[in-house]
Amino acid sequence: MPPMGRRLPNDPDAKMDVGSLIKLLRFVKPFIVPIIIIVLCSLLSTIPSIIGPSKISELMNIITAGVKNVEGVDMNAFMKVCIYLLSIYVIGALITYLQQWVSVDTSQGIGKLLRTTLNDKITKLPLKYFDSNTKGDIISRFTNDVDTISQTLSSTIATLLRSIVIFVGVIVMMFSVNVTLSLISIACSLVGFIMMFTLSKKARKYFYKRQTNLGEINGHIEEVFTNHHVVKSFNGEDEAIDIFNKKNEELYNNSLKANLIMGVSRPFMAFSGNLAYAAIFIIGVSMILSGSNNMNYGTIISFTMYARLFSQPLGNFAQSMTSILQASAAGKRVFEVLEESEMEEENNKQIVIDNCKGDVSFKDVRFGYSEDKEIIHGFTGSFKAGQKVAIVGPTGAGKTTIVNLLMRFYEINSGSISIDGKNIQDMKRENVRDLFDMILQDTWLFEGTIRENLVYNQENVSDEKLNEVCKAVGLRHFIKSLPKGYDTLLDDSLALSEGQKQQLTIARAMIKNSPLLILDEATSSVDTRTELIIQKAMDELTKGRTSFIIAHRLSTIKNADIIMVLNNGDIIETGNHEELLEKKGFYAELYNSQFEVVA
Repeated sequence: MPPMGRRLPNDPDAKMDVGSLIKLLRFVKPFIVPIIIIVLCSLLSTIPSIIGPSKISELMNIITAGVKNVEGVDMNAFMKVCIYLLSIYVIGALITYLQQWVSVDTSQGIGKLLRTTLNDKITKLPLKYFDSNTKGDIISRFTNDVDTISQTLSSTIATLLRSIVIFVGVIVMMFSVNVTLSLISIACSLVGFIMMFTLSKKARKYFYKRQTNLGEINGHIEEVFTNHHVVKSFNGEDEAIDIFNKKNEELYNNSLKANLIMGVSRPFMAFSGNLAYAAIFIIGVSMILSGSNNMNYGTIISFTMYARLFSQPLGNFAQSMTSILQASAAGKRVFEVLEESEMEEENNKQIVIDNCKGDVSFKDVRFGYSEDKEIIHGFTGSFKAGQKVAIVGPTGAGKTTIVNLLMRFYEINSGSISIDGKNIQDMKRENVRDLFDMILQDTWLFEGTIRENLVYNQENVSDEKLNEVCKAVGLRHFIKSLPKGYDTLLDDSLALSEGQKQQLTIARAMIKNSPLLILDEATSSVDTRTELIIQKAMDELTKGRTSFIIAHRLSTIKNADIIMVLNNGDIIETGNHEELLEKKGFYAELYNSQFEVVA
């Protein structure tokens, strides 16, 4: 098996990963219609906010004129303005609600599309990707990263669009009212705006590290919880806790730094807004006292509201920038998966083996899990249909690697592997794998009924067939004792032993009944009595089928037709059990060592 490693994430520089945001925008093309609706709603919903202050200024002027006029306030004009304001604010609220509804629906749709695309991509990735990434980190990209993107699109994009429109609209309105006060407001707000972008530049790398830390901590939790019995049996709880605490501390520190840095921007924006209010009042009142013709108290009030509206988008920019930075980091991790090299497309391969006999040959096969380290050195061997081929050797000799190449889980560097004289490289992977039953040392059962686990991906399997197979592997009595038989749900409440799990996986392979068989330590998890039952079933199962058996317990492969002894990727001995014992070579040494008794 290939060495397990951890892919270290690229530590981004100070620049935002604009590329991932651009890729995300390209990704949302199917949602162009609802996005246009969101943009239009953003434009329309800002109208009340932009023109409202000017109408309030008009109300103030009506009241001021009424105070000076002996006839009092012109209530007809006053009510017209009030009704106008109420109408546009109600319409604006309805448009904002529509915008939020469409935004949430669109963001969830994009999240669904991302997860679907990731899932489709995962099925096309080579096995080496899963050997170099933790399961927890891969799951984190499906969950945490996609949710971060979805939440940002839901809560941030609509707000950001609205803020941009208000920002531009307010600037236009302010300059149309008074140029001097407009320049003062912009100058004060610009201080906070510059500070916000300066801080966001420092926070970007911490947001990426935080998303990476989430993947790492998920990977650690998944590994420990999946193998908790091993952790407990070796009293490894303290070490597991130490590793968790270290990763948790890194997550805490990076989250704290990112949020503290971006959190500072909001007080700066509030300060610049308050500075603008003070400047408007001081300069505006000074202009009135100096007798300026284009300045009155209504103008000051409207300008104060415009200043608030002007600083509000800047504050929203600061908050949105935090979310966008998180989404950028999450998007980078998601698109790292989507841009991984896929397995070669094989639509042009049309070779199919019908009525497979089971002749298998290896010719000068060379392979290495990494380019600089070859572990299979010119492997050559031919095996006839129906032969039982045992592959033995010390750990790391290349036994499982041979099986991985035979099943095309990995592609060979050079040479060829043929079945019935046809090169498996000229066949589609699914066609090659359909020729094999494979029983591994590690059992895999999913939450579903016993029937679903046994029949997995096969059609029209009768109860008679299930009874026959389960009886052969020694499971029939156990299944009859269950309240619902084959329809009993496999979950945590049904405590299966490791041996029973292995029996189920063996029965699953027997139901598939393919012409070639691979057994990788298939009986290692069962007791001696059950092993004898399964071994008898295996003898029946392997009749007329080419079988490749990887075994460490050499007593289980004494009846093999051919035994290949591997060491360091080379075949060093071949023959049957008796022939290899007579040679008194490496196999004989391995075999005898299993029966030595230390005094």
